[in-house]
Amino acid sequence: MSQQTLETSDESKEPKVVLLVDGSSYLYRAFHAMPDLRAVPGDPTSPATGAIRGMINMLQKLRKDVRADYVACIFDAPGKTFRDDIFPEYKATRNPMPPDLRAQIDPIHEVVRLLGWKVLAVPGVEADDVIGTLATMATQQGHHTVISSGDKDLSQLVNEHVMVIDTMNDRKRDVAGVEAEFGVPPHLMVDYQALVGDAVDNVPGVDKVGPKTAVKLLQEYGSLDELVRRSAEVKGAVGENLRKAIDWLPTGRALLTVKKDCDLHEYIPGLPSLGDIAVTDGQDTEALKAFYERYGFKGLAKQLEAHDVPPERIEQQRPASMGLFDEPDLSGTSQATNLHYDTIFTWEQFNDWLARLEASELAAIDTETSSLDEMIAEIVGVSFSVKPGEAAYIPLAHSYGDAPEQLPRDEVLARLKPWLENPQKKKLGQHIKYDRHVFANHGIEVQGYAHDTMLQSYVLEVHKPHGLASLAERHLGRSGIDYETVAGKGAHQIPFSQVSVEKAAEYSCEDSDQTLDVHRVLWPRVQADSKLAFIYDLEIKSSEALYRVERNGVLIDAPMLARQSGELGQRILALEKEAHELAGQPFNLGSPKQIGEILFTKLGLPVVKKTPSGVPSTDEEVLEKLAEDYPLPAKLLEHRGLSKLKGTYTDKLAQLANPRTGRVHTHYAQAVAVTGRLSSNDPNLQNIPVKTAEGRRVREAFVAAPGHQIASADYSQIELRIMAHLSEDEALLRAFREGMDVHRATAAEVFNVAPSEVSSEQRRYAKVINFGLIYGMSSFGLARNLGIDNTAAKNYIQRYFERYPGVKNYMDETRMTAKSRGYVETVFGRRLYLPEINSPNGPRRGSAERQAINAPMQGTAADLIKLSMVAVQDVLDAQKRGTKMIMQVHDELVFEVPDAEVEWVRTEIPRLMASVAELRAPLLAEIGIGANWEVAH
Repeated sequence: MSQQTLETSDESKEPKVVLLVDGSSYLYRAFHAMPDLRAVPGDPTSPATGAIRGMINMLQKLRKDVRADYVACIFDAPGKTFRDDIFPEYKATRNPMPPDLRAQIDPIHEVVRLLGWKVLAVPGVEADDVIGTLATMATQQGHHTVISSGDKDLSQLVNEHVMVIDTMNDRKRDVAGVEAEFGVPPHLMVDYQALVGDAVDNVPGVDKVGPKTAVKLLQEYGSLDELVRRSAEVKGAVGENLRKAIDWLPTGRALLTVKKDCDLHEYIPGLPSLGDIAVTDGQDTEALKAFYERYGFKGLAKQLEAHDVPPERIEQQRPASMGLFDEPDLSGTSQATNLHYDTIFTWEQFNDWLARLEASELAAIDTETSSLDEMIAEIVGVSFSVKPGEAAYIPLAHSYGDAPEQLPRDEVLARLKPWLENPQKKKLGQHIKYDRHVFANHGIEVQGYAHDTMLQSYVLEVHKPHGLASLAERHLGRSGIDYETVAGKGAHQIPFSQVSVEKAAEYSCEDSDQTLDVHRVLWPRVQADSKLAFIYDLEIKSSEALYRVERNGVLIDAPMLARQSGELGQRILALEKEAHELAGQPFNLGSPKQIGEILFTKLGLPVVKKTPSGVPSTDEEVLEKLAEDYPLPAKLLEHRGLSKLKGTYTDKLAQLANPRTGRVHTHYAQAVAVTGRLSSNDPNLQNIPVKTAEGRRVREAFVAAPGHQIASADYSQIELRIMAHLSEDEALLRAFREGMDVHRATAAEVFNVAPSEVSSEQRRYAKVINFGLIYGMSSFGLARNLGIDNTAAKNYIQRYFERYPGVKNYMDETRMTAKSRGYVETVFGRRLYLPEINSPNGPRRGSAERQAINAPMQGTAADLIKLSMVAVQDVLDAQKRGTKMIMQVHDELVFEVPDAEVEWVRTEIPRLMASVAELRAPLLAEIGIGANWEVAH
């Protein structure tokens, strides 16, 4: 050990916190987590910036979460290390660093320094060794060390003074955490790794010794040295392989041991004092602003310009006596300056703010409520912001013991109602659909919602998170108070009405203020692109239509569901009995372990595949394969399907109905799917298993009110029509224009027969090919799906492309476009980003290429159904119809129709849906009408 670690520091003996970042781990994570960002957006020849931006985000968040006295970011230096001299094959199997990442390393080092971090890269050793040395020094000086890394190798450094946090996986490795995760304490981690080996770094272990065996051996023998000394006692193949590896194990352990005595005097001249890595206000704001502008980070540059203060330094300092992860002081978490937040307790204050709202061009609104269920949530308080840095909170229903007197809720809402319902008064929110429901629960139909920051983000950056906290941090460099900080979490979370007015006001005002601030950054970017502006306008209008659909809900026949549950229960019991008879013994049909023992140990069925832990898998894919030849797997599949149907739908749907309306009010998540499709939940109405008779029966319980019918209208073969439009393939377009059965037409082309001579089997093959190619199905996948050999499948695909050359051209050109731009677009201009399209990882790249082909079709279908929702709702409103839109499922719209309007709906709804856009292949919508959803479908 070098002399530097034996000296005594003159620093204060009071424990401080040393924060060490594994920069090499961070930059790889940043590179793979971010899309293919460029300094000039959309220009593939412009320098890549994704890893740089990711690194900035990660470091800023870390500095907010861990309040430290000393900070350093450590990277691997280029060139060989002492480990290469010990073992020339060390890391030989690693892929070379992607060129786009290599080009970002120097800028990353630069920006990390500008952010105020000490940057270290020491030749001859790895980043882990520098971290190990600094952590050891810190411990000797009585300090605590927090290491931020995802690298398990650093777990060997953990002790009562050193912990490792993995921020990407929300994992903390302290002494107990290491033992819980790996099965051995930190001081045995090197021994554990030497036995298991490290495939990533090409360090062999003991053959056939995995984690479980390594833990067992170390628990029995206490250490690797003792295990080697007594290796003759170890029986079987493990003992034999251990004895073969004895000569290698010292080398393996040397390679895997993190050094703790690197000579760092050249890099930190003040050692052993850590003053050279102490936290200071040394962020170079002007240089940082220039850096941000150079690499296209306009939001970060704007934030620096606005505040001229390092974002992560504002009010972030803490007394040295605070613990590693003390709860933050709410008064110091905002990273904006000159904030002015009012709490309204008097009518005079209220009137002043109402006048400001009336005079504002755009006001941000945020509600605080009693529930996340928008159909029952009541307002606890409401906040507004009309100018960045200024906001007001009106507490209305805080009810804890010494809560201050508040203005009466009903009267406040009555006075706000004219402004809220005035469509000329423009309003802004974050997830406005939720707030619309909340106000509607109090009899207020808000009009004039012009903007939604969640939807702005969804349109601009669909591949990123759209929560307000994420948006503020990403675009403003601002962090804020999270909900769990004010209300607690888990079993200790309190209702918002129990949160102190002081905390609630700061939390809610900050939300309104940040919403307005984020809008000022995102809205100009939306406006600047006419296609994105169109998509954003569609999303805003869709939000309005979806609010109406959710509010309407669908009537449920609870007695029918109860009967279905009883029948399913009887069938499930019968299946269980039949399965026990086939197995020759009783067993738990819900236990994968017991199923595996029955299928593979007792009955000797072939193992189709194994789980990552090496156990024969019993997942659905395996059971489906085995069910082709064996009766028991078929019974298990049927049992699983019916149990899921009963538990998810027939038992629960009636319970989810609103007691006041008797209807199910699903929630449509608008900003989730990257393709633009909607996601239904609580309950999920899009996943009812309609391929089975039992699943279809569930739809019979979705009924019309007396004097009404259910109407179901959906697009016919929408994605194939979109494929014809995009590919401009003449043969495919002709089939749709002439109203042909497109699967029969395809079969005629592929099998070279007349359409009238196509057999049902040939049509089925053609249908699989048509839809399979849309989803990027390979010849292997087609062969598996059709139960044919791979050569035949290849021939079918080749013949398909010969008959439809436009489709092949579209696919090839789309792949190339995606690789050059990093995204593809729908017919209407929605962008669908593909972060892995140029990945060096073959399977990931292949998956992205398949997405590139399919996403424009799925995304265009999503755009079309939204256009239809908006157009239909506009007509229903304009004509004051009694028909209500009650569900949207995939490419289908479902309505509750008064008997008097059935004929109008039968003709007008399909016409409206078919006319929302003009594609090269004509759109066709079909409609069915009946007493329930199943009959109408």
